[in-house]
Amino acid sequence: MRLLIALMWLLHWLPLPILGRLGEALGSLLYWAIPKRRRIALTNLALCLPHLTEEERRTLARRHFQAYSRSILERGILWWAPESRLRKLIHMEPGLPLEEIQSGPVILLCPHFVCLDVAGARIAMEISASSVYMEQRNKVADAALRRGRSRFKPVKLLSRAEGIKPILRAMREGLPYFMLPDLDFGLKDAEFVPFFGVPAATLTAPARIAAATGAKVIPVIATFLPNYRGWTVKFYPPVPDYPGKDLLAATRRMNAFIEDRVREMPAEYLWTHKRFKTRPPGSPGFYD
Repeated sequence: MRLLIALMWLLHWLPLPILGRLGEALGSLLYWAIPKRRRIALTNLALCLPHLTEEERRTLARRHFQAYSRSILERGILWWAPESRLRKLIHMEPGLPLEEIQSGPVILLCPHFVCLDVAGARIAMEISASSVYMEQRNKVADAALRRGRSRFKPVKLLSRAEGIKPILRAMREGLPYFMLPDLDFGLKDAEFVPFFGVPAATLTAPARIAAATGAKVIPVIATFLPNYRGWTVKFYPPVPDYPGKDLLAATRRMNAFIEDRVREMPAEYLWTHKRFKTRPPGSPGFYD
């Protein structure tokens, strides 16, 4: 792992078009070298985008591996490049909603697209925030991630194992909560909610935290700019009337929003995650 971190540091000096192409070449190799993850991606695509042909899904899976690998190599720029370089490469649309953030509690809802670290870095260049962090098994990787995500403004990284209370405390301190809502962590604090029509164990925490704090929920999505020119971080308007009285309906609205964004940039969503690992009682698994 130390060698990989050192390689990322060396590569971050390259111009972005060269680094991006290297990442895509690596992704093409990994598509064939990691059959387990390839099968997971193809299974997810068959479940979520059944209207595509098998060949179209295979092409999309290869593009995803390319995008994911590219995002990992480009993370070196986020971790070590001068702030001036990052400001030139990261474009915000329409801009950080500081007025909304300063007017009260805010949840910045960032689904698992491959460039999500770009959104986190750009936000941390302007304001402090809080976020849940899953400790990495490898201590070297864990230290690199922590340093990279905290190199600008202080970021309060909270353990998911501690539950919701530390999140609420951080929000009461005025820190926006940068939330990644769309992984399958099992049934704890989750409900089966359709995702592309398939029941998916979905965290209800965004709706519950918004209800408990009166927080605005502002979605934010980071994606690649064309022609290796950098990245765009797009802030969407606060979700209206969220969560309302029905937390399950609010969770379904969140999944529907993510579905719409996936349709816009399907190669950049995290298809290699077992999104449907947890199944309703009596239902067969998809990844066996």
